Amino acid sequence: MAKSVVIIPTYNEIENIEAIINAVFALPTTFHVLIVDDNSPDGTAIKVKELQKQFENQLFLEIRTKKAGLGTAYVHGFKWALSHEYDYIFEMDADFSHNPNDLEKLLAACENGADVAIGSRYSNGVNVVNWPLSRVLLSYFASVYVRMITGMKIADATAGFKCYRRVVLEKINLDRIKFVGYAFQIEMKYRAFVNKFNIVEVPIIFTDRTKGQSKMSGGIIREAVVGVIMLRLRKIFNKL
Repeated sequence: MAKSVVIIPTYNEIENIEAIINAVFALPTTFHVLIVDDNSPDGTAIKVKELQKQFENQLFLEIRTKKAGLGTAYVHGFKWALSHEYDYIFEMDADFSHNPNDLEKLLAACENGADVAIGSRYSNGVNVVNWPLSRVLLSYFASVYVRMITGMKIADATAGFKCYRRVVLEKINLDRIKFVGYAFQIEMKYRAFVNKFNIVEVPIIFTDRTKGQSKMSGGIIREAVVGVIMLRLRKIFNKL
């Protein structure tokens, strides 16, 4: 059995799903893939079921009844991965904004001492392709804001491309994760930070999607702004 599983949450990713799955399975290192689909009306899950015939015992699918947010999709995937005894558990987007080739870099970081390896856009300059300047500035200064409030020394606090050693997810109480959108990525890092896990940033180049539609919204951004303060207050009052 593979020791690593890549969790990819999906909602209406029919344009990307086959290509991203094929790209992961084409890597020299063996990774399994878990798709957590929120009952996409565009047939994403149907396509995954077709591909499961080709990638038997490598490609797995969990279908949820409705669109319920990125954070809950990952928590669902984390619990599945822990129950299936994977040692390294990855988060990755379906739209190729995260380069599947970088999975091996994140894995190497965890095999060499990191508890959490972050695919970082900002640890070595600003490495973002095809984003408008306004989006780059929003993302970059969101990380500055997170560092100021939480004390985490992480250049890319909102990054969503990560590898966890299973011990991290076993230690974090996944049932207490509060946030479902942008803030979820911050919360996971903060909980790892509070538990004194070794967090390492691995420089990557982030490329904005060319197919499909972004799930970013104003509500997700507002959740992140308020959520950072709430996380810090919970820590201060020992309620994290």
